[in-house]
Amino acid sequence: MRLALVAVGRLKRGPERDLAEEYRGRADALGRSLGFSAVQATEIPESRARRAPDRCAEEAGAILAAVPPGAALVVLDEGGKAVTSLGFADQLGAWRDGGRPGLAIVIGGADGLDPSVRARADLVFAFGAATLPHGLVRVLALEQLYRAMTILSGHPYHRGAP
Repeated sequence: MRLALVAVGRLKRGPERDLAEEYRGRADALGRSLGFSAVQATEIPESRARRAPDRCAEEAGAILAAVPPGAALVVLDEGGKAVTSLGFADQLGAWRDGGRPGLAIVIGGADGLDPSVRARADLVFAFGAATLPHGLVRVLALEQLYRAMTILSGHPYHRGAP
């Protein structure tokens, strides 16, 4: 199963990027034995359009073009539903075992996501109701992907309630 992280904006050098790369590396190493590819990260340039709806629409085209054909689409949005780590792991395993060729996790830009991206999503979830910095959301997304893999493999990293 091909894995992709598609995010609007560039993650600059610094602690968020370092931590994101740490979790990406962990996911890449563990994922191979579970039928997952290395995580392909795609950074979508921020739109320079004057109006927020126009920026979102322009970014949406680039986001959807970066999603592998047939991939399950997970959209991170502050208006999304709460999903537990176990729930995400179960869903990831179901997509993999059901023959989905890929998974793309999408993080929108500062103006959010165009409705067309949310409409295409298989799952829209949030890391809580707060608005979070995009660099931190990338770290959280990659950590949750790695955590889901550890749950699927029985690795002791996840020690939450079974």
